[in-house]
Formats: sequence, structure tokens, C-alpha cells
Amino acid sequence: MSIIEQLQNFPYLPLAQLPTPVDCHEVFPHSSRISGLYIKRDDRTHPQYGGNKVRKLGFLLAHARDNGYRAVMTFGGAGSNHALATAFFAQKLGMRGLLVLGPQHNSRHVRANLLSALQTTASLYPCAWKDTVRTAAHAFHEAWQADGVPPYVIPSGGSSLLGALGYVNAAFELQRQVREGILPEPDVLYVASGTMGTCIGLVVGLRLVSMKTRIVGVRVTTAPYTSLERAQALFQSTNLLLHRNDPDIPLLPWDESNFTLRDDFFGDEYALFTPEGMAAVRYARHDLGLQLEGTYTGKTFAALLADADAGNLAGKQVLFWNTYAGDDTALSASAAGGDWHRLPEPLHRYFEEPFQPLDSD
Repeated sequence: MSIIEQLQNFPYLPLAQLPTPVDCHEVFPHSSRISGLYIKRDDRTHPQYGGNKVRKLGFLLAHARDNGYRAVMTFGGAGSNHALATAFFAQKLGMRGLLVLGPQHNSRHVRANLLSALQTTASLYPCAWKDTVRTAAHAFHEAWQADGVPPYVIPSGGSSLLGALGYVNAAFELQRQVREGILPEPDVLYVASGTMGTCIGLVVGLRLVSMKTRIVGVRVTTAPYTSLERAQALFQSTNLLLHRNDPDIPLLPWDESNFTLRDDFFGDEYALFTPEGMAAVRYARHDLGLQLEGTYTGKTFAALLADADAGNLAGKQVLFWNTYAGDDTALSASAAGGDWHRLPEPLHRYFEEPFQPLDSD
């Protein structure tokens, strides 16, 4: 049995429309020294609401459904893509979302995601970050009493071992696209590192299929969500899960030469936009026709552009993995103009207060 066939032994729901396409920019206007820039379009994982979370939820929600859960609890900032995706896809499967949401800097994206959450059956539980455990415990017991069974708990970003399998699988998909000649084997792959399930799932998968691509994870969250220690632990635990399911899957040593964690584009705080990140957002939109945002993908693309300008990517085949669902998803379009007064009162401030200064266009 091949590694790819082995992964199919895990419960899985085909929520994502795969494979996602790859855009090729052989002549990269920003730097003629890059041999080729390729963009993996995970914004197209689903016609209504795409992004990287759909791949993870295919494994996570399959486990929840198969075990009879009626509600799914998860966590994030007020404008969390992961929380919204969990609520959206859980509803499609007859489960409701319980979203424990902490504060973050205001932006158009936060408003759009909160309005989109009103399109689902999710219950929203806003709280201060320091009150997350207490708020989650209240929501957990409330749902247990209502349903007769406890809710299924998904960690922030969907970055559990099952969630990481979504991007082990994505690495196998990339290998197939390389073999089909859609793109050359990348020398380096840039991806946002939030809770690390996406980037470390890719590291595991690419190692298992013996691809030499080096992954650059661009940190967009604070520790403990993103760190080298977490990267190594998640790599080893995901690899062990696969090995226990099939002993023919080898246990691989952690090798830092396969993964670089970049700290220099994070800025001062989570979800606080940076000048470099927003310049990258504008460049991607105007020159590449690509929608990015200021919290995750803009900062990641800024790192790629800076490395190109510095000559660090000369002669390289470079892949940027776009994890953002996009500004104009079908879900957000259907939610536009919704009544934000229906949200829990602590979330009203995102509609009453101005956006952060760099969210100007």
C-alpha cells in the first residue's frame, strides 16, 4: 500500500474541491532573478468559503460526525477564518458551531467574518483572552446539557494531529502536480505559520514523498502557537500517528534544514497590520490578481518579496501557498448588509469603532 493510499484509512469528508490549481508567473515583475513564481490557490478549496481550513476540517469533522457529536467547539480571534469555516461546514453536516472568540485589532475582514457567522447556526462566545478557559467551560457544559452529549473540541486553527493530515494530504497533491508537469519541484515554499498545522503537515508530507522543497513558515502569531519547539513536537506526533496506523510509514527524524521559521515579518501584535505586509497585499492585488489580507498571507508574501529583492531566491523555483479564502467569497457576499446588532453585545465594537490605520484600502 502506498503512503497516499494509507492516508485514506482515516475518516475523511471531501469538503474541499481538490486539487486546487497552481498559477505560474514565470516572469515575476518584482524580481527577474527568480526562475519562477508559482502560487498554490487554496483560496479555491470551496466555491462558497475556501482557504486552508477546509482541508483540515475534512478530517476533523469526519471524526466528529462518525462519533455522534452534535456540536463543535473551537477558538479564535473575533475575525477568525478557522472559526467561521468550522461553523459553516459543521452546519452543512447537521452540527452547530460554538465559537469562543477573543479580541483582535479591527479590520474590514473582521466585520465581514462576523456578519458571515450570522449566516450560520453557530453560537458566539466573545471573551477576553484571559477568560478563554472559563468561557469555553461554560459553553461546553451548556451544550452538553442541551444535547445530551458533549461538544467535539477542535483547537485553534484546527491544528490537531487530525487537522495536520489535511496538509500531509496537500503535500501528496503537490507531488502529483509536479509529476504531471504543472510546476517544477519547488526549491522553497512560503506559507503562513499561525497554529502550525498547515506548514508542519506540509513538512511531514513532503518528507514522506522525498521531495527536497524547503518550507519557510512566516510567523503571524505569538508563542506558544508558533515556535520551533511546537513545530518539532507537531511533526513528530503527526508522523507517529501515521506510523501507528501503518508501521510501513517510517518514523522520520526532525531536520531543521527542511523548515525555516521566520520571525521578522510578524510586527508588534497578532492581527496588527504592518507597512510591509500591506504593501505586499497591494502588490499581489495589482500585479498578480491575487487577494491577500494583512494578518496572515500579506505578511507571508512580504517575506517572499523581501527575499527576492535581497537576491536570496536567485535561480530558485518558488511556491507561495495562498491560505486565504479571499475578500469576496460567496458566503461573505450573502452576508453583506446583515444586521450586526444580532451579534453578542461585546462584538458590536467592531462595527462602532474605526478600522486599524493601515486598513485603508
